Amino acid sequence: MAKTLAPTKGNLMMAKNTLRLSKQGYEMLDKKRNILIREMMLLIEEAKEVEAKIEETFAAAYKALESANVIMGVSKVQNLAHSAVLENSVKVDLRSVMGVEIPVVTADGRPVYGFNGTSSALDEASVKFNEVKVMTVKLTEIENAVYRLAMNIKKTQKRANALENITIPLYDKLSKDIQNALEEKEREEHTRLKIIKRTKEKQG
Repeated sequence: MAKTLAPTKGNLMMAKNTLRLSKQGYEMLDKKRNILIREMMLLIEEAKEVEAKIEETFAAAYKALESANVIMGVSKVQNLAHSAVLENSVKVDLRSVMGVEIPVVTADGRPVYGFNGTSSALDEASVKFNEVKVMTVKLTEIENAVYRLAMNIKKTQKRANALENITIPLYDKLSKDIQNALEEKEREEHTRLKIIKRTKEKQG
């Protein structure tokens, strides 16, 4: 990046234009950074709520599973567990927040086995574990989104800092230096013309 420019009107216009664009760029980056930070903080709060809900639901699921083991017998419960279908309902889409692609992950909460020949305790355990599955998928989505936002905030902050601390001060100084040089040149030219005029008047 040029640190000095010849004091011409063209260079003054260029320096002022670059300064104006740099300030606009900084304002846009600052706005983007604030929006991303707000989005990230909301997601962090949501993650805390989901984690607490997962813990609570896990406890209820294991309690129901213990009851099912007592009522039906461990081997019967294990046989039903082996009959569970493979999970293939997870889907991933994307949404954009200020140009940052954020994953949107969904999963079905349907039971993974038939209710025939089971107990209400096992059915409850199945429902609760499916709720945990759906919430875990949601938590994964949130954590991934927070990571992506944090990385983009860091990159945006770096670019904003470069504009604020390097580019803007540089072109602000260049604009002032060129402006001062042009004004000094104009004063010198004015003085020179006055001297020439006086000289001609004396000669006349």
